[in-house]
Amino acid sequence: MGDRPVILIETHIWVWWVQGDPRLTGLQDAFLAAHESTGIGVSTITLWEVAKLVEHGRLTLPTAIEEWYNVALKYPGIQLVDLSPAIAAESTRLPGQFHADPADQIIVATSRVLRCPLVSSDGRIRRYEHVVHGP
Repeated sequence: MGDRPVILIETHIWVWWVQGDPRLTGLQDAFLAAHESTGIGVSTITLWEVAKLVEHGRLTLPTAIEEWYNVALKYPGIQLVDLSPAIAAESTRLPGQFHADPADQIIVATSRVLRCPLVSSDGRIRRYEHVVHGP
């Protein structure tokens, strides 16, 4: 694996992959499998998003959150991507129109700074033309 991931996955894609959720499409699953050896990035903000979803009852995990992180972060190819000064700055100046969700802004900015495709099923992110999309 290289120093940086080749693709970045959005929060729900990571959760769906780890949970074996059928909402992960066959194309997305194949794309993830194809990049296990080259690096699949997960933004650190994604850890917070998963915890908030659990806190607000919008996501139920089979184990305590810390145990789930331990398993999910060991999935093939997963690389945790820290919030860098460049990503933080980019999140505040995304070109065009993007919604106000700060976590999504950081995830999109991470994809832009790393120059890697972002795998997401979120319609608001999929419609954003200033990021390279995976399946």
